[in-house]
Amino acid sequence: MSLIIPANTLASGGYEVANSLRFNSGSSDYLTRTPSSASNRRTCTVSLWVKQSILTGNRVFFDQEVNGSNFIRFYLDSNNRLAFYIEDSSAGGTQALLKPSALLRDVSAWYHFVIAVDVTQATESNRVKMYINGELQTSFNDSNYPSQNLDIEGLNTTNPVDIGRRTSNNDNLFNGYISEFCFIDGLALAADQFGEFDEDNGIWKPIDVSGLTFGTNGFYLETKQSGTSQNSSGLGADTSGNDNHFAVNNLTAIDQTTDTPTNNFATANPLLNTTPTYSDGNLTIVTTNGNNLGGVSTIGVNTGKWYAEFKVIANNTCAMLGIDSNPSESARLDASGEAFPGKYVTGYGYLFNGYIFNYGGLGEITYGDTYTTNDIIGIALDLDNNKLYFSKNGTFQNSGVPTSGATGTGALSITASSSQPTGNYFFVTADGSRARASTFSCNFGSPPFAISSGNTDGNGYGNFEYAVPSGYYALNTKNLAEYG
Repeated sequence: MSLIIPANTLASGGYEVANSLRFNSGSSDYLTRTPSSASNRRTCTVSLWVKQSILTGNRVFFDQEVNGSNFIRFYLDSNNRLAFYIEDSSAGGTQALLKPSALLRDVSAWYHFVIAVDVTQATESNRVKMYINGELQTSFNDSNYPSQNLDIEGLNTTNPVDIGRRTSNNDNLFNGYISEFCFIDGLALAADQFGEFDEDNGIWKPIDVSGLTFGTNGFYLETKQSGTSQNSSGLGADTSGNDNHFAVNNLTAIDQTTDTPTNNFATANPLLNTTPTYSDGNLTIVTTNGNNLGGVSTIGVNTGKWYAEFKVIANNTCAMLGIDSNPSESARLDASGEAFPGKYVTGYGYLFNGYIFNYGGLGEITYGDTYTTNDIIGIALDLDNNKLYFSKNGTFQNSGVPTSGATGTGALSITASSSQPTGNYFFVTADGSRARASTFSCNFGSPPFAISSGNTDGNGYGNFEYAVPSGYYALNTKNLAEYG
């Protein structure tokens, strides 16, 4: 089985994860808890589901420190490998460092990590077991195991436990999504206590863990509660029954999302275009001054009806939003120094001045209203009838009626590129001028910006500012399984 998963694509049935938390290093997001009492220092298990955003630097998801020279830490390293690290200065420094060889670079996928520690084991390979998507890791770039019966410095002490950062320096901040975080105090459990392979498609998926024994300092973070404080109703709430709740730092209600291991939403893809700056779980995109590269959705579609919203955050002087069936063309600089949806016949772009671009096809045509900073542009893509609609702040332009079907009232008629025979269309943002930089926020159903009204699609998925046209759906794996 592949080490990388797209998330559970079952349209219904099975265990469902409700929420995740979206961490952004730029705002120093993390969770913290200081245990009231010490506990087992030799045996534990950490399990969590992770969807990455930024792939640079060390990114910590569990850190418990006495100080900067004495700690236990689980993280993703700068080479995008899972890592387990114990440091004890009184015992001579590094006591353990393990890094499986598997490279973890898919920003469109959810990964499941399990690290089971039992240093009482006589066989060193049994003292730390690391699982990725249900598979026990046996190939390592670094494999320094802890000594037998080591009292792990930092573990289960009365020092803070941090999720999302390295404590001592307030750095190595995590970027991305974390869901179903479990800490088991006193037991070393295998991955099958937290997930299973789907019998129909072989995808590794979560299972209900509420019946596990979590131990004195154990916790279970479902991140589905409301509020922000360290209590049973907050975002850092422990639902294991232990009331080991976490305090929330800089995470707010907007960071609680329905993008989860059982329903994976589209984001922008930083691997396709590395020049823009990405944040907020790859949903906010800043194009670089002098390089008008854009953001491209991680999910493309060739059938069905789909809806997304894009907010212009800053510098609206040449914003362009649209779709393309060959996103590498529309979102990278060509020989003329230009890149935007509609630059080629494969794409269609709605420019800030109200024009539509589709060079080599429609050309440049008058279409709708101008738009500016804080305006929200909706895109309704009907691939059952090959029609495209744009809205501004809830009003479809050109008198468009997305529910008009084959007649396509007010629609743009679209044609897939011959170079993309499957006709996979991706959503694209761009700045149409090399002389400027723009900021966009994408909403594929898990918005990084505040929503005043709240609207879902017909399946109850997503959170949109404006009403989703009947028969159109948010871009996530549940909807793709049913309509894609």
